[in-house]
Amino acid sequence: MDNSEPASLIEMVGFNKALGFRLVEWSEAHAVLEATARPDLLNRSDILHGGVVATLIDAAGGFAGAYTGEFSSGRLVLTLSLTTSFIGQASNGVVRAIARKRGGGRRIFASTIEVTDATGQIIAVGEGTYRYRE
Repeated sequence: MDNSEPASLIEMVGFNKALGFRLVEWSEAHAVLEATARPDLLNRSDILHGGVVATLIDAAGGFAGAYTGEFSSGRLVLTLSLTTSFIGQASNGVVRAIARKRGGGRRIFASTIEVTDATGQIIAVGEGTYRYRE
């Protein structure tokens, strides 16, 4: 990460860490994750790989429902379903996933997510359904 990229509000782990995801905004029913379209994340057409975008959608949607008021103690969630529609592409710069928790109950919630490129153009949208872990 270069100095122009914001630090993550929490330390990412596992696959999200390997992809370079950063949680840059997090509040009740809202999360914003960013990632840089690095050369190793591009496909053979030099476009950000769809799997990276789908994972960004998945992670952002989960974070939108996991906020507890403490960055160190977000609730754990798992994905029940995920839909992704690719409507643009990015080859460089920072991509941003903006997620909003749309509703749910004690155990299950849904999120809507938009992913934008470095210019603010939407490149993908998604819907996720998640379950809180015990």
